[in-house]
Amino acid sequence: MQVATRPRDYLTISLFSIVTLGALIGVPLFAYHYDFTTLDWVMFIVLYMVTGLGITVGYHRMISHRSFDAPGWVRVCFLIAGGWALQNSALKWCGDHIRHHAVCDQDDDPYNALKGFWYSHCGWLFEKSKPDVNAKYDGKLRKDPLIMWQHQYYIPVVLSGLALPFIVGVISGGWMGGLSCFLLAGVCRIFLVLNSTFCINSICHIWGAQPYGAKDSSRDSWWVSLVTFGEGYHNYHHMYLRDYRNGPQWYNFDPSKWLVFSLSKLGLAYNLQRRSS
Repeated sequence: MQVATRPRDYLTISLFSIVTLGALIGVPLFAYHYDFTTLDWVMFIVLYMVTGLGITVGYHRMISHRSFDAPGWVRVCFLIAGGWALQNSALKWCGDHIRHHAVCDQDDDPYNALKGFWYSHCGWLFEKSKPDVNAKYDGKLRKDPLIMWQHQYYIPVVLSGLALPFIVGVISGGWMGGLSCFLLAGVCRIFLVLNSTFCINSICHIWGAQPYGAKDSSRDSWWVSLVTFGEGYHNYHHMYLRDYRNGPQWYNFDPSKWLVFSLSKLGLAYNLQRRSS
């Protein structure tokens, strides 16, 4: 376990602990005593997909790497979906990610895999970073009014994502229905989306193949792609940052690239980037 060299971020530790305890203890206990409804599971699946793609397509490919452009209202939809994943505002998430690529495997890499699995998976979140740590990397992001809007209203965005399953559950089954849907489609869904994203920073920098180059620790892991909508082809991604595809082959499981391609056919995405060689 990596020993922190910076002050602890107790707010993040508390939030992560609440979500983890709710998912690993609260959800099983509720299932044992009351069980979940079909609506709860439908909302869980829908919100897992929406928030997961909000991160992979919105935060990651659209904003961090500018792999494609989209109309303003489409960008807003992705910003809201990404915010519902409780992974910080796009400004902070994308600033960290741009820095990760710029200094991968070095001391300034926010989730440096060379510091161990725990640190790169989630331990790095439990340490406070300097307020200006991303100043070199998020300048363009700060000039985007939609990104700054989401950053300013990040907490209301997060709360709306938690309120949605609760309200749907209340309408369907009263207060108990609201609690049921909130636990499964809210708390449990956030826990799983968080940890699936964490796997890209940890597993995909420790285990797997490097068919496209070994200039850093990035690795391809097809099975991680199954839960991250195609993000597991991480070695390819590190070699070709701006390609809107993480899995470049037609048979690679990469729903994120399929979504971007489909949006382009509908005129809702454009300037799609691909590797030039």
